[in-house]
Amino acid sequence: MLAIYKREVQAFFTSPIGYLVIGLFLVLTGLFLWVFKGPFNILDYGFADLDKFFLLAPWVFLFLIPAITMRSFSEEIKLGTLELLFIKPIPLSHTVIGKFLGTLTLAIIAVIPTFLYVYCVSQLGTTVGNLDMGIVVGSYFGLLFLLASYISIGLFTSTLTENQIVAFILGIVLCFFLFYGFEGIATVISDGELSLFIQNLGMKAHFTNISKGVLDTRDFIYFLSICLFFLYLTVVQLKNRNR
Repeated sequence: MLAIYKREVQAFFTSPIGYLVIGLFLVLTGLFLWVFKGPFNILDYGFADLDKFFLLAPWVFLFLIPAITMRSFSEEIKLGTLELLFIKPIPLSHTVIGKFLGTLTLAIIAVIPTFLYVYCVSQLGTTVGNLDMGIVVGSYFGLLFLLASYISIGLFTSTLTENQIVAFILGIVLCFFLFYGFEGIATVISDGELSLFIQNLGMKAHFTNISKGVLDTRDFIYFLSICLFFLYLTVVQLKNRNR
């Protein structure tokens, strides 16, 4: 598994993919937060906090993560090299986890430079340094769990087809549905309890809870379950292709 992980990380940074993903994320968030006039602009927002960043980041990654993961297994299916995974002296699950951790590492590296936003926003307040770090730390943890979920979904969709574009689109659709779809459905239901139940089935509700600085084990269990479920489906789908 460690060898797979190292190979994935090296593959990202020996090709333009890793630098492109990191650059795109930082450029897009930077433009929307600091340059473009609109609902995400921190300077127009009037409050010295990072709410707008944590509102924007999940949507940017919703497109970037499927773009990274679309080739994980689709390319091997297309090239006919998938069979090599089954003859390697390591469990198939280790290969999947290695790819998962490699992609998660790239996503974390993309997020690290945004710590500069924390410093900048803390300097913008009426009282310098008056930033609720509990909420900031909680929001970064929430983003980490959300990224892990996106990646596990993207790996699964890459096993469904040999066409990388199709895998990319499927990844976006599935990530979007699990992130916002349930909340969208909940808005059209008049029954309050049922609406809340359906809303809590989606990732957005749990991400929002963690972003408030509230560390609830139910939110952690939810994201862990999403990751394990889709990683399991990835392994099952790969085994089905070997039959």
